Amino acid sequence: MSDETAEGGSPPASLQVATEVALVVGEALVDVVHRPDGQVREYPGGSPANVALGLARLDRRARLVTWIGLDRRGRLIRDHLETGGVHLAPGSDGAPRTSTAAAHLDAQGAAEYTFDLDWRVPPAKVGPDVAVLHTGSIAATLPPGADGVAHLMASGSAHATVTYDPNVRPSIMGTGTAVRPRIEHLVGHSDVVKVSDEDLGWLYPDDDPVDVAQQWLSRGPALVVVTRGEQGATGVAANGLVNVPAPEVTVADTVGAGDSYMAGLIDALWQAELLGAARREALDRIPTATLRQAMTHAAAAAAITVSRPGADPPTRTELDSVEAQ
Repeated sequence: MSDETAEGGSPPASLQVATEVALVVGEALVDVVHRPDGQVREYPGGSPANVALGLARLDRRARLVTWIGLDRRGRLIRDHLETGGVHLAPGSDGAPRTSTAAAHLDAQGAAEYTFDLDWRVPPAKVGPDVAVLHTGSIAATLPPGADGVAHLMASGSAHATVTYDPNVRPSIMGTGTAVRPRIEHLVGHSDVVKVSDEDLGWLYPDDDPVDVAQQWLSRGPALVVVTRGEQGATGVAANGLVNVPAPEVTVADTVGAGDSYMAGLIDALWQAELLGAARREALDRIPTATLRQAMTHAAAAAAITVSRPGADPPTRTELDSVEAQ
């Protein structure tokens, strides 16, 4: 939205789609994927970068604030994101080197990660054109960049819906007990939270994931979605709980599945005209039917991603085709 629009009310939905931006803040890196058969491949990745790419492929304007170098891997990431329609914010290529994540896949395609990562936030602000600010994973917990992320989340809510995916990485975040207060603080500054049951099991090993989601809802979000992989997902909102099964799919690997789910969820809320600070009250009252539709849309996006190797989110045409079946 322009400054004029912000003062004079919301523009028509068609104009919102054309002008509003998703600002994504967080790490972009190269996944060095080790497969069970011994093959090693390099893919551009990083949870926030994957979400930005997922939104851009769904024809949303996506801008990424990240921290990559001008080296070979940095060029790989830039080419991948820009080809997919993501715009890199100025200063995002100021890192001395590009970070990596070694992903070791098991026979079922599930990945365990080891990181070599440096994270800082280049200068950025959330302007009136930003409908949604998304962040999460390592970027929200790893100093020195984590403090910059927290500041953007707190200040950005004046214009944007704030979405957050903890996407925990124990190998770099430390212990669940140590990182839990920071994650809970960020949940309190969020409007929408997506979290996996595995993440909650690490953070709260003695608690039921849905009970934790309800506790998180009381901290301020309008919506908390708990994903359970092939068992589907549960959404918790003021109007009640929604359970949505996962589509049946042959899994190539699970790399980027949660990020595609996050992008699909944001996209669905965008379609429902529930994004932006001016729509916060409506998001707080999201009907269960709308929530179910959004979660079904997100699950379809994730299912397409797991059906092929690497973090390869669907295009709008691909997702529309699957949903039309």
